[in-house]
Amino acid sequence: MLEQNLFAGFGGQGVLLMGQILAYAGMFAGKQVSWLPSYGPEMRGGTANCHVILSDEPIGSPVVSSASAVVAMNRPSLDKFEDTVRAGGRLFINSSIIDRKARRGDVETLYVPCNTLAEELGNARVANMVMLGAYIGRTGCVDTEYVLRALREKLGERKAEFLEINRQALQKGAEAVGSKV
Repeated sequence: MLEQNLFAGFGGQGVLLMGQILAYAGMFAGKQVSWLPSYGPEMRGGTANCHVILSDEPIGSPVVSSASAVVAMNRPSLDKFEDTVRAGGRLFINSSIIDRKARRGDVETLYVPCNTLAEELGNARVANMVMLGAYIGRTGCVDTEYVLRALREKLGERKAEFLEINRQALQKGAEAVGSKV
């Protein structure tokens, strides 16, 4: 198994956290992992992306140049990274705020209304977990138990009350792409 992913959006959308949770989940599942964050100096509102690789074999480089999946949380990210998805790969688009369709016909495109589904749950800040749920549900690269364990570790005791809303967001995202987590 080799999953080479690129998660992208603007600062404040939780793009780096999404990738970090996936990397932790991969570690808990016994996979080789790499997480390489990148963000503009302005952070919130600026550009943010991360490369996340999960593999059964050692990883030679943390840089993803030909992605098995790209997650685009905003329009500039879709415009910049759509061509990074290899033929036959997956393109996850936050259809709540991206106003165009994919230009590629050689990839599986999944339109996930992340912000809308997060708002239905009563917390717009979990849009990133909705998308992560869609990604996990569609790829099946790690079990949800590992994602929830990673969330528990990342949230810690101080923010443990947010675990349930994040679990619900993961489920909503999976359901949006016809899967269960």
